[in-house]
Amino acid sequence: MKTVIPFGPQHPVLPEPFHVKLHMEGETIEGLDLQVGYCHRGLERIFQTDYKKVTFLIERICGICSFLHTLGYVRAVEEIMELTVPRRALIIRTIMAELERIHSHLLIIGLYGDALGYENYFMQSWRDRELVMELLEYISGNRVNYAMNQVGGVRRDLDEDRVKAAHKAIDELEKRTGDISKVLLNDVSIKLRTQGIAKLSKEDAIALGTVGPVARASGVAYDVRNTGYLIYPELNFKPIWETAGDNYARMQVRIRELFESYRMVREALKLLETEGSGEIMLAIKPNQRPNGQAFVRTEAPRGECFHYVKANGTPDLERVRVRTPTYANIYALTKMLPGADLADLPVAVVTIDPCLSCTDR
Repeated sequence: MKTVIPFGPQHPVLPEPFHVKLHMEGETIEGLDLQVGYCHRGLERIFQTDYKKVTFLIERICGICSFLHTLGYVRAVEEIMELTVPRRALIIRTIMAELERIHSHLLIIGLYGDALGYENYFMQSWRDRELVMELLEYISGNRVNYAMNQVGGVRRDLDEDRVKAAHKAIDELEKRTGDISKVLLNDVSIKLRTQGIAKLSKEDAIALGTVGPVARASGVAYDVRNTGYLIYPELNFKPIWETAGDNYARMQVRIRELFESYRMVREALKLLETEGSGEIMLAIKPNQRPNGQAFVRTEAPRGECFHYVKANGTPDLERVRVRTPTYANIYALTKMLPGADLADLPVAVVTIDPCLSCTDR
């Protein structure tokens, strides 16, 4: 019998609201309609203000990838103003970007366990995430919105004590991630519930413009970090990708990316140690203002993020436009879910790691 079942906007597996209207044939999903917009805050209009204030406003788009939003924005402004950011600031930005990726991936891995009914797995992943959250607080003074980026560099340096704390945290995180990944990747029950389910083909992933782990799990070996911004070329970064395109592969990509992030953070920390102290911020004159337009791409934890900035030589910006990874990924559900069971829906939603705060803005 054909039925229509609503999923969301309020559901235990959704930290943020969006609505799915499911067209069902018995327990099988035949099609679905998506509705977003519950978190719209009009931020892009608010960004038409002083370009320095926007740095602090733009990280409020999302609490999980706040650093990446400010990184994309300041890189665009720096391109317009033709600023050369000090090398030490670039290294610190790289470290912060990868620490944020670690905490984001550990968060969604925990929610993945929760969606599967593994409460202990959820608690262990979030317990481990506390290590990186505490490290981010030690470095920046805050667990969520770090206010590290500023046009021309970063606001805080990493002294010897913070570098040592980072090494210690990364070593412990790598060990703990190794432990939880054994369950995530090898447990028979998890495999039965995720392998071959909610598949997204490589062709569909490309046609829908998906990004990040969602695309890479379907065989699209593309990562913006390979384009050579910050100090990624020195870290010999290589994209992590799989080919199965199912729920299992999407989480497998994130697990493997964690270990790659641990390696790159270690190498970046060693650069800070070997190269010694240096400038972390350019001196910008009060009358020095952006005049022009630029857009940049950064690899947020969920995938490629666009930031477009248009300035006219006055303190207030003319336009700021943001395209977030979830905006590109969420409609992949319309290809992934038809043919799946109703019980597979919450897990599939978690594997795209949706951020509706980013999407709606």
